[in-house]
Amino acid sequence: MIPDAQSAAQPPLHRPHWASHLYLQVLVAIALGILVGALAPTTGEALKPLGDAFIKLVKMVIAPVIFLTLATGIAGIAELGRLGRVAAKAFAYFFTFSTLALIVGLVVGELVQPGAGMGVDPASLDAGAVNTYVAQAHDASITGFLLAIIPDTMVGAFTGTSVLPVLLLAILFGVALSLVGEPAQPVVELLERLSLIVFRLVAIVMRAAPIGAFGAIAFTVGKYGLASLANLASLVATFYITAALFVFVVLGLVARAAGFSLWKLLRYLRTELLLVLGTSSSEAALPALIGKLEHAGCAKSVVGLVVPTGYSFNLDGTNIYMTLAVLFIAQATGIELSWGQELTLLGVAMLSSKGAAGVTGAGFITLAATLSILPTVPVAGIALILGVDRFMSECRSITNFIGNAVATIVVARWEGALDRERLRAVLG
Repeated sequence: MIPDAQSAAQPPLHRPHWASHLYLQVLVAIALGILVGALAPTTGEALKPLGDAFIKLVKMVIAPVIFLTLATGIAGIAELGRLGRVAAKAFAYFFTFSTLALIVGLVVGELVQPGAGMGVDPASLDAGAVNTYVAQAHDASITGFLLAIIPDTMVGAFTGTSVLPVLLLAILFGVALSLVGEPAQPVVELLERLSLIVFRLVAIVMRAAPIGAFGAIAFTVGKYGLASLANLASLVATFYITAALFVFVVLGLVARAAGFSLWKLLRYLRTELLLVLGTSSSEAALPALIGKLEHAGCAKSVVGLVVPTGYSFNLDGTNIYMTLAVLFIAQATGIELSWGQELTLLGVAMLSSKGAAGVTGAGFITLAATLSILPTVPVAGIALILGVDRFMSECRSITNFIGNAVATIVVARWEGALDRERLRAVLG
């Protein structure tokens, strides 16, 4: 059978009752949350702490999961040069498909023209409504981002909000364990035992997923209202359809070339996909994704490296959103962009997406960063989509999540670190 998130590390010995499946519980919770938010908006807004609390619980275990998975995985690599090969292949994949996602968003924006005819006067836009995002985008420079990867202390890597310092520490620690060799074996065994405990903790935390999804979706619908979608329905629909085409056509072909079915992978990850949908956060499913990909036959060292870095560098949904949103704002304000300016947009968006990686609300912040560097389109224009950004964040997060799941399996296959029979059995 296909294990749920709580059983990724250890599949059950018997088939549980249908009502005990976590994905069904999350699905029901999302439906109830939408109902509460639509019928009692004030109550829906008040339920926000439920979603926030669940996401904080998940973030609490992300750092230990990444550290233990990657450190023990690297410690078991006999040839350290393989680690560099995995990283090189992963970043080659990230760069290729991130760029492709930006191009897809640009092409669709030009073909569909979702903002055409709105006739918005740039001078009438409320710049104050987006000052917070502009300020965060200003601080998210490439240099600052790279320096932030290095923690102030080893303990400090576990207390920050970004996973990249933990990733760096785990790589260095794993390499050190590998170089020490046999004398470090007791430490490796201890870390492996700790991994069992931490993944059991993840299973406990995931039982609260329905409550978190219920509170998060009730807040979104209660605060912003489904009616707000009508005003910018063209942009929202265009984005969702474009993201779906990217997933099922582009990533579907990638999956087929790598020898597995995207549909079966999505079915296997259905609990996590619903969780991302309900919480608008792909981080909420990161620990479960690591466990499930390992369970499906991907080597621990590959999963531990590709998944966390992909969460910062392989943001297909965010990249589609960026170029599409910039074109929407330009069209809505009557600004014509030349091909040269659109190529500049691609380059700027590629850089700014890395500068804002790992920042909460990175999609909107990255958009502000891109417009700050691209003076042709007014930064205040993001106020036009502020009201529906929350509804688009679900799609961004799901697309990013699927992209990273596919990337991990592909890189594992390239590296010869994928048990294909295991993957076929688990997905089947």
